Amino acid sequence: MTAQTAGIVQARRTDTARRRERVLKALDAAVQAQDEISVAGIARRAGVDRTFLYRHRDLLGLIHTQVSEPPPPGPETVSRPSLMADLANAQDRNTRLAEENRLLRQRLSAVLGEEIWREAGLGGAATSVDQLQSRVTELEQEAVELRRQLGECQEDLDAARSVNREYMARLNGPVEPPR
Repeated sequence: MTAQTAGIVQARRTDTARRRERVLKALDAAVQAQDEISVAGIARRAGVDRTFLYRHRDLLGLIHTQVSEPPPPGPETVSRPSLMADLANAQDRNTRLAEENRLLRQRLSAVLGEEIWREAGLGGAATSVDQLQSRVTELEQEAVELRRQLGECQEDLDAARSVNREYMARLNGPVEPPR
């Protein structure tokens, strides 16, 4: 090994030792703070890449050991399994509430639809299809009668206009001297 190569190897070993020290301090700080411990979390806290931890199996083993150890008992300590159970229960409740919300919206829509139907006068006496068809027939007959009456009125109006034109023509026409 040359002097230059030996210097590079020594610098690499020194850098590795510094990183190892940062990982150990980060792990100790996470344990003291009772934070959740994970490989990614410790790597982030120590400022190293996760691959560094996977290359140093002893550090990875320390992290996994701390993960598997239960936290010290305390009034505010909550275990991961209990948090996972709470999360599952909350998700189930959320699903039930979403379904209940959907059913309530459907029911509200139906009730509002019926109310609008009644207010429009369609929900009163004529509720069956036969009654509605009967009412449609009555209205069609009424419309035919009204069209007939309109036609008669139009004929009367045309006759009145014709008579009016004749009178106007006589009034505006040449005046004959009286005899």
